[in-house]
Amino acid sequence: MNIIIAIDSFKGCLSSALANLSAADGVLSVSADAKVVQMPVSDGGEGWLSAYHAAIGGEMITKSVRDPLMRWIEAQYLIKDQTAVVEIAQASGLPLLTSEERNPMVATSYGTGQLIVDAVRRGCKEIIVGLGGSATSDCGKGMLRAIIDAFAQQGTWDDITELRDVRFTIATDVTNPLCGPEGAAHVFAPQKGATPEMVQQLDAIAQRFADLSAKHFGFDRQNEPGAGAAGGLGYAFLQYMNAGCRSGIELLLEAVGFESLLQDASLVITGEGSADRQTLMGKLPFGILQSAKCHQVPVALIAGRIGDRQQLLDAGFAHVECINPPGLPLEEAMKPEVAQQNIKSTVQRLLK
Repeated sequence: MNIIIAIDSFKGCLSSALANLSAADGVLSVSADAKVVQMPVSDGGEGWLSAYHAAIGGEMITKSVRDPLMRWIEAQYLIKDQTAVVEIAQASGLPLLTSEERNPMVATSYGTGQLIVDAVRRGCKEIIVGLGGSATSDCGKGMLRAIIDAFAQQGTWDDITELRDVRFTIATDVTNPLCGPEGAAHVFAPQKGATPEMVQQLDAIAQRFADLSAKHFGFDRQNEPGAGAAGGLGYAFLQYMNAGCRSGIELLLEAVGFESLLQDASLVITGEGSADRQTLMGKLPFGILQSAKCHQVPVALIAGRIGDRQQLLDAGFAHVECINPPGLPLEEAMKPEVAQQNIKSTVQRLLK
């Protein structure tokens, strides 16, 4: 058997790498001579940086930057040749704040801008940015301010020349616009600590910023897919840096050479913490399924919680399995050692 394992992180429980390792243990305990390829994966959010590092190698750069509350922290990004890979959660992520500190009215993306500046100063000509897990809803204004502070301290955005030859690509599966009922504030700000009143304020601020930006540049990208990602950081990249927007999982699968790996594969095992009909809306396991289908390789989906099982099967997954036995308390299921054992047991059951 030639088996590819590409499981997303189980948020708050297991990293992609640990989930993969547990599944590999399950495979090898059933078939010791199986060829197993483990692929750490991410769609642009948590684990994006480590997944890309595993895919392409390169040097991890550590930089002192500002967190969402402007406190100094150490954040990392990746450089390979003249390409930099940035995970915005490293500097502007929700996990950097306690639940009491969450407030998108004050949280800033300034630290993400500092990572961009450092990559440009090191000669990077292509910057790939994973948008996910942000604590901010500032439309990227903090990031833009950090870049102005570095490259045009006494001037404005228009005075910056250092970005002219730099190509930006944002990686996100979020297709929301910047403003309105489906925009960054209404859809994502509540999970970052916004009250209903804050949501209305944030949306109005975003609309004013977009209107002013459109007037200045003569074009308007607030409604392009991805503009509402990461609290509007996507919009800042699209509007101010002419960024391209790609599916995070598509970018990563290209980087790792997934198409070539599928040539000899007999099975792909993928998964995530919770799988249901939303999985079919461009989430990581669905991206893997789409690629595997082209090569007629069956895909098994495992998850800590399964909903809409028949829809997932109808979409093409060969197997859809919950790793947790019925009645297992959530607190117990979320223990890393329990989840690892349950992934291993589920894979053993699948292969037998």
